[in-house]
Amino acid sequence: MNSGRWKQLGAGLLAGLVAAILMTLALLALRSLFGVATPSELVGDRVAPLLPVETFIDLLVRFGGYNNLKKLGVGSVIGGQLVVGGLGGLAYAYFAGRVQHRREPEQSRAGRRDWLFVGLLVGALWLLSLILLWPVLGTSYVGLPPGKATLANAVALLFAYTLYGLSLALLYNWMSGSDAAAGGEETAKLHPSGRRAVIAGGVGAVLALAAVGLLRRLSTLATFGYDGTQYKGADVQAVTPNERFYIVTKNVVDPDVTPSRWQLEVTGLVEQPQTFRFEDLTAMPATTQETTLRCISNEVGGGLMSNAVWKGVSLRSLIERAKPQPGVVEVVLHGVDNYTDTFAFEKALDPTTMVVYEMNGQPLAQNHGYPVRVIVPGLFGEKNVKWVTRVELVDHDAKGFYEQQGWGPNFVVPTAARFDLPENKKKLKLSEAAAGVPVKGVAHASRGVARVEVSTDDGRTWNEARLDYTRSPLAWVLWSYDWRPTQPGDYKLAVRATDNNGELQTDKERWTVPEGATGYHKITVPIEA
Repeated sequence: MNSGRWKQLGAGLLAGLVAAILMTLALLALRSLFGVATPSELVGDRVAPLLPVETFIDLLVRFGGYNNLKKLGVGSVIGGQLVVGGLGGLAYAYFAGRVQHRREPEQSRAGRRDWLFVGLLVGALWLLSLILLWPVLGTSYVGLPPGKATLANAVALLFAYTLYGLSLALLYNWMSGSDAAAGGEETAKLHPSGRRAVIAGGVGAVLALAAVGLLRRLSTLATFGYDGTQYKGADVQAVTPNERFYIVTKNVVDPDVTPSRWQLEVTGLVEQPQTFRFEDLTAMPATTQETTLRCISNEVGGGLMSNAVWKGVSLRSLIERAKPQPGVVEVVLHGVDNYTDTFAFEKALDPTTMVVYEMNGQPLAQNHGYPVRVIVPGLFGEKNVKWVTRVELVDHDAKGFYEQQGWGPNFVVPTAARFDLPENKKKLKLSEAAAGVPVKGVAHASRGVARVEVSTDDGRTWNEARLDYTRSPLAWVLWSYDWRPTQPGDYKLAVRATDNNGELQTDKERWTVPEGATGYHKITVPIEA
């Protein structure tokens, strides 16, 4: 291969990279301005449910948590876009380079073929993206219904890929000093211009800086700062303040839904599909309900659990308007972020399963599902879908986002109790402890908590604690115990709860995967003379 051909390929690579950077910038701008889903988000949502739960957890551990895994995913996809863009540039240079050594009529015909190549490249990228990402293409971070969201994302991808193809062809031929691909009459130079390549590189650098700027703007909105927020400790309140309510999310940037674009559909095995606007829901007779949510990833003694008073309407009332057909087995909930989850039809008809729009007397916060989410008492938090936009009735055992990985199949929260005070391994003086050590915490069960017991001798004997807050069987209880140690030593404290059916919390130790953690929460309290 002669030096001229190497220069042409180098120009193609550079043109492809610059065009890919421009494409990435366009995608980020569409995400920032219009809430269009980017490939870096869609690929993650497409891949994550396909990972076996063991692999998923191994990746979380290996990369230091979900946030780091999200960052890796976004960076990898953007890097992949640049690689594909560069390869597309090389391919274009290979075909376009043949034009420069042909006579005028041949140049014109070859130029048309090169534009055809660009069209085929753009079309192939678009169709491949649609095929691979179709299950998650209904994502809308501003709340468009799934059908409109799919169309918006498909058009956005076509626009971005077309921008890539056009800029690739124009930039390559400008660097080459050739109008061949445009069907020009002459070739100004046989080989790419070094000066123009430097200018093209500078343009690419400017575009890259602009893309980095948009990434930084989006990172200020990202979930990294609050994903995994826990609520526990000495200052735990019966009703969790909204700003301290625990949060777990799959998203890199959570949806920021515009209510006027949002709607809730009730579809599937129904005789009369229903569509509700936000104002339709708020105009219905409302109820309030205190309910505790707990994450399936909450460890024994963990703080991925919070309690709130929710306002909304029963899911049953919406389903009944759609007139369900016989044979419905489950409901599948869809969020605007394309998160899905399921639960039994009987649970959907339970009057306590709610579609809510207020939390502790305030509109739902953006990161808690604004404008509307679902509350399903007694089931783990992943079933309480945020930003819900569709309720689908099905006649089979469907699998939700995380359920596809292998979580479950039982998602009923097990009875659990924890210590919030005293702190584990915090040393206390006997002179102070003898006057009374405040011991307190929370307990939660799917059927309500009837009793809490505390042991100060590693479970050999148990003493009943006082229940200080028992407002709702759907909510946690706050308990306390007045402990007065009489001699120094390392005391091993344990706590357990009994539900309203008289069933004692299991002492069997089980990790969070795949059905939630179980076992007694235990702490050590050193008492010094």
